[in-house]
Amino acid sequence: MRTPPPPILTARPLSRCRVLLPLTLLGALLLPQSAHASMFHGETLDSIADVIAWFAFIIVPPVLIGVFPPVLIGVFLLVHILPEKVAEKRRHPQLGAIKCLCLLSLCFGGLLWPIAWLWAYSKPVLHKMAYGTDVDDSHEKPGGGKPATTELEQLRARVAELEAQIKGRKA
Repeated sequence: MRTPPPPILTARPLSRCRVLLPLTLLGALLLPQSAHASMFHGETLDSIADVIAWFAFIIVPPVLIGVFPPVLIGVFLLVHILPEKVAEKRRHPQLGAIKCLCLLSLCFGGLLWPIAWLWAYSKPVLHKMAYGTDVDDSHEKPGGGKPATTELEQLRARVAELEAQIKGRKA
């Protein structure tokens, strides 16, 4: 005797739907029908909104512009160079592009700043695939290597040597 093949659809998911549908409808019925955004109503709400508007649009800007312009400009500039500092600290291989984006963000009023921030914290996956590392050491200052004066002296000695070889061939 052969056993019949198992049915494709079983009764179990249908029974779950039959249970969940009434519970969902009951939950929707128990939710509150109206929501209130404020505890004030009518004229009181309008009066409070007028006071807040006067304060926000008329009083605050002159105070900020008149009293704190150097502080505001300084904070604005410091915030806009944060992605650059993060990229330097993390030795990001696209540091130059992040610096450029920070400068562009200053020109565009800060709209590009979130992109620079995300880019500074991103992992440069393609750089790691190409060069085997996700950090770039070419931005470091030459403090650990040879001093610039000895390198310059070596280059001058090499130029003198090459000039001597050229004069020797002409003679």
